[in-house]
This record gives sequence, C-alpha cells and structure tokens, in this order.
Amino acid sequence: MALNYIWIAFFLIAFVIALIRLIFFGDTEIFRMMAEGTFDSAKSSVMDIALPLVGIMSLWLGVMKIGEKAGAINFLSKIVGPFFSRLFPEVPQNHPAVGQMMLNFSANLLGLDNAATPLGLKAMAGLQELNKDKETASNAQIMFLVLHASGLTILPIAIIAQRAIYHSKDPTDIFIPCIVATFVATLAGLIVVSIKQKINLFDKVVLAWLLGITGFIAVLIWYFTEYLNKAQISGFSAVFSNVIYLGIPVIFILGGVRKKINVFDAFVEGAKEGFEVSVKIIPYLVGLLVAVSLFRTCGALTYLGEGFRWLFGHFNMDTRFTDVLPIAFIRPLSGSGARALMLDNLKHFGADSFIGHMSSVLYGTADTTFYIIALYFGAVGIKHTRYTLPAMLIADFFGIVTAILISYLFFG
Repeated sequence: MALNYIWIAFFLIAFVIALIRLIFFGDTEIFRMMAEGTFDSAKSSVMDIALPLVGIMSLWLGVMKIGEKAGAINFLSKIVGPFFSRLFPEVPQNHPAVGQMMLNFSANLLGLDNAATPLGLKAMAGLQELNKDKETASNAQIMFLVLHASGLTILPIAIIAQRAIYHSKDPTDIFIPCIVATFVATLAGLIVVSIKQKINLFDKVVLAWLLGITGFIAVLIWYFTEYLNKAQISGFSAVFSNVIYLGIPVIFILGGVRKKINVFDAFVEGAKEGFEVSVKIIPYLVGLLVAVSLFRTCGALTYLGEGFRWLFGHFNMDTRFTDVLPIAFIRPLSGSGARALMLDNLKHFGADSFIGHMSSVLYGTADTTFYIIALYFGAVGIKHTRYTLPAMLIADFFGIVTAILISYLFFG
C-alpha cells in the first residue's frame, strides 16, 4: 500500500509544483517538458530496460537451470542453510531459493549487475512458490529484497571505471568508503526487518556469520590497502569480477557434464523463462518510471536540495555536501538520472575534488529502490508490498548518511 500512496503523491506533487511555476513564475514550458518526459519514460521502460533485459534474463536463467539440474544450487543451499534458516525461517533449509539468493547476493557483492538481476528475479520466483498469499509480499520476500537493495559491494567496478575515464589520479580511492557505506546500509536494513519480523540477531549462528562477514571485509580492506597499490587494486577488481562472471557458467556446465544431463537443453529450458518474465514486468516499470519522471522534471528534487542548503546554512554547518544531495534524492528513483548527476559533477568539479569523491561514494551506496520494487514484485505479481518500501528507504538513509560522513573523513 505504501507504494500506491507514493505513486499517487508523485503525480499530485508534480502537478501542483508545475501549476505554481506556471501561475507565479510564468514558466510556460514546464507542462510541455513534463509531458515529453512521460513519453520518454514510457518508451525507455520498454526499449531501454525491458527489452535489453530479455537477453540478459535468458542468458542467466538458462545458466541457473543448468545449475539447478547439476545440483549446484542445492550445494549452495546446504552451505548457507543454517544462516539463512534464521533470517528466512519460512524457507526450508535445502530449498533451491536459498542457493538462488546466495548467488544474487554474491553477484551484488562483486559488482556483477548484469548477473545479479536475473539471479535475483529467479530467487524471488522461488520465494513466491512458498508464498501462501500470492498477491502479498511474504516475510522472506521482504527480507530478501531489502538485503538485495542495500547492495553490499566489495568491488565497485563501474564507479572506478567512470572515475578513470574522468582522469582521476586515484580512481580506486573510493574503494573503502563504498564498502563501509554499503555495509552500514545492509546492516541497517537487516536490523529493521529483523525487528519487524522478530528475528533473533543474537542467535549464535547469525552472530557467527555476521562477525565472519565483517571480519572478511576488514581483512580484505587491510590487504588491499597494505599490499596493493592503486593500479593493482583497479586491475584486480576488473579481472577478478570478470573471471567470476564467466566462471559461474563454466562451473555449472562442468557440473552438468558430471551429472550427465543435456546441458544445452537445460539452458534453453531456463532461457525461455527470461522472455516471459521480461514481458510481465513491463506494466509495472512503465507505471512507476513515468511517475518518477514527473517528480524529477517538475523540479521537486532541486527544491529539496536547496531547502537542505538553506536549513544547514542557518546552523553554520559545512554545506558542501548539499551539492551532491540531488544524487542521494534521485538514486532511489532513477539509476540513470543519478549516474548522469554523478558524471556531471565529475566533469565540472573534477574526479579528485571533494564533490567528485562524495558523488562517487553516494552513487555507489544507495540503489534504485522504486525500480527494484517494481521489477521484483511485478515479476511475481505481488500487489501488496507491506513495509518493504519503508525498510528499504531506511537502509538507503543510513547508507547515505554514512557515505557523507565517511567522505568528509577520507576526502574532506
């Protein structure tokens, strides 16, 4: 229901702001710009998102089907089963969805965006099989989506690449801030959902896994900073992620050969699902992205940023961070819009400036919350999202605040 009210609010707020701009400021172009924006968003929802997703979905759902028949998904389920059984108590320990979620989280962790989405949609479909109310998000689906959207990342490859393009002397210097900010966002999302679902985070198994993940990240940061220079970190990130991206299909194929299954037939069987899922999500994407376009084009985000600048300026605070707040505001609404703002800041302020650094960290921290909700819930026909959106926005908030604070610590 929260998403329904947000959707209505976007339309109403955009219309009121546009009306004010027309009547009081004589802005005769605003309604034309907003109308054109709706057409562009509706078109891009299909042409730039849904249709390209068909190929990616077909590839990775085909790979997933090989992994299922080869037993790789069940193998992963057994490894993480004790931990996931505490976080997802309604999901049987050896259910395929456990392994599918693990693959999705792993792809996010390594910055493999093209693989993460199909793997995540497959996991959501697996959780939907266990969902008793097919139109209402289950506890497991909410927990999964909040953890997915918080986007814990240890290899922010895309951002490093963009910083290198804009001639940064140290394109990888946002490596540690991005890890810390996404880790805080993930932890915040986990705590919020766990409190709501009455999950015991002080369980020995849960604590062991959380401390283990924290320790792994700490050791990784220590190793990268102590033993690798900037060029080596960048090279390692790019090579390692690509090896993993291609290594997963190869491992699944070898497993299929070992199990003596028809690997190509299994791939085709899974790939067929890619087209069906991509078509199914189109109405959800069009509806939500058009509303987001109206909210952005009317100038609401700009006014919000200026309001924060005025507010913090009255407390004699450093207001430099308000220059990058539009990225934080637009990131949950539009990934491409936030990316455009980040690149614009890198171009005008410089990749190694304070604004350039903070823009990079902020962009790598939050995720496209509204798009993710439309995509994942739309794919399985969920209409009632319960408290998913507030939980995701709380995780975004903690990630954004951490990104700002750690940017001051590292680059301020």
